[in-house]
Amino acid sequence: MLDTPAAQVPTLSLATQDSDPDGFAAAFGESFERYGFAIVADHGIPADLIERAWAETKLLFDLPEDEKRGYHIPGGGGARGYTPFKTEIAKDAKVVDLKEFWHVGRELPEGHRYADTMAPNVWPTRPEGFKPVFLELFAAFDRAGDKLLSAIARHLKLKPDWFDPAVKDGNSILRLLHYPPIPADAEGVRAGAHEDINLITLLLGAEEAGLELLDRANGRWLSIKPPEGAMVVNVGDMLQRLTNNVLPSTTHRVVNPPPERRGHSRYSMPFFLHPAPDFLIETLPGTITPDNANRYPNPITAHDYLYERLVEIGLIKK
Repeated sequence: MLDTPAAQVPTLSLATQDSDPDGFAAAFGESFERYGFAIVADHGIPADLIERAWAETKLLFDLPEDEKRGYHIPGGGGARGYTPFKTEIAKDAKVVDLKEFWHVGRELPEGHRYADTMAPNVWPTRPEGFKPVFLELFAAFDRAGDKLLSAIARHLKLKPDWFDPAVKDGNSILRLLHYPPIPADAEGVRAGAHEDINLITLLLGAEEAGLELLDRANGRWLSIKPPEGAMVVNVGDMLQRLTNNVLPSTTHRVVNPPPERRGHSRYSMPFFLHPAPDFLIETLPGTITPDNANRYPNPITAHDYLYERLVEIGLIKK
């Protein structure tokens, strides 16, 4: 494993977007084109809210195993509630990931047109503060994601609000991840090499070492360690498809810690920003050129694409 300084992936301040939206969009887009990743500071999610979310996350995963498993929905594809340890497997991997997680989705009003395709949330009885904290955090991630999508639109020479109708009531997921302590001879890694399914992922909790991306320029693994409180943002396969690979979905993984850290848990909170289920993922005309022919001539809805990928990673059994 090559431990390359994380400074190679630039840290950008989202606060500069207000005064220089084109400048921020250019820097953000360039980082995405080069790495498929960017590090974003000053993202606007309040530090005290993040601290409360970490506290609730730890309390949740400290619950007895039987109690947690009571929130697992067999056949639900892990869409909401609890997914037990050693369930998810990276595409083409031979062993399952060493993690457990909980999914919080968008709260929809009764009778909403997406109610048939977006499952209702599962809320645990304990910890008592869980639901209000994660409803607040979900909304905060939503706002930050909208700002970043606006920058992507500018970079692609689209209207700044181009993504707004695509993600209105989108099927985004907030994942609370727990990587438990592992023995020195553990088979597999905390998260095998994979790409994300969605448009973009906004990740909190990458300060703890382990996250690595595969640098396409040299085929080596690059460790990512953002400044305290910053988020890591990466391209998902839906955005790669939409942009005809102009913005690449980069392979990444979470490796096991050195022996002295294996007795410690690792926590993280990725927000997988998805479009609405009926959004048609169709190659943007501006990304098709003589040197970059349309790689995805057959459009597909976000819902159908998500289903295909969940089957691949073992969360849905056909």
